[in-house]
Amino acid sequence: MHDRLTAHGGAAARPGAERTRPFLTAEWRELAMLNYAIDPSVLQPLVPAGTELDQWNEITYVSVVGFRFVHVRVLGLRVPAHTDFEEVNLRFYVRRHEGGAWRRGVVFIRELVPRRAIALMARLWYNEPYLALRMRHHMERGPDGAAAAVRYEWRRGGLWEGLEVQARGDAAPLATGSEAEFITEHYWGYTRQHDGSTIEYRVDHPRWRVWDTAGTRLDADVRELYGAPFAEVLAGSPRSAFLAEGSPVTVFRPRRVKS
Repeated sequence: MHDRLTAHGGAAARPGAERTRPFLTAEWRELAMLNYAIDPSVLQPLVPAGTELDQWNEITYVSVVGFRFVHVRVLGLRVPAHTDFEEVNLRFYVRRHEGGAWRRGVVFIRELVPRRAIALMARLWYNEPYLALRMRHHMERGPDGAAAAVRYEWRRGGLWEGLEVQARGDAAPLATGSEAEFITEHYWGYTRQHDGSTIEYRVDHPRWRVWDTAGTRLDADVRELYGAPFAEVLAGSPRSAFLAEGSPVTVFRPRRVKS
């Protein structure tokens, strides 16, 4: 039986002086973020070597995030037909101690994109768990041009599945120490490699403004898409949800973490 669901409802270091060449530049726009509390034992087997689970107020999170990639350049070059596209990912949060400070990062469980070439490139360079599916998005904007509601969809098994948020009020700066700050202010990516080692890559972007949400919706067969351990968690209402405006971003080349 499918779990098809409808759900409503120490100091950390920013990127440091350590510089590597950019791999990708782009903009991330209209980030719809649904955040769920999860038993850390579910994620522990997925934690890359050299990192540990990161928590906010002793809560461990997974997030389903949908957003738009815009104006993408790889190694400084624009790739025709691959500059604007959607992504939806399931991720969790880790940290790694380096140089006397914490590097706070994310680990991806599954990333959906609409282009096979994008998925292949991400797997080759980063060993990220990308899956190419047909995708689309729908945007409703308010009188000021800002997003009022956004839905990201992917087609799988002959059906359209999707993630949706409805914004409420005006976008506001991140409050220091808030849950939204914890979710968005992770500037590193960590990925386990085939040999058990870990790579780390830095992601630069400014702090985002965020909207609260008036409603959320997740329609997906999460057992088939993400695995049985996540079916029950994602079947419930998210603990929190918000819409982030996004910004230009720079993703740097990966490097291997020394255990």
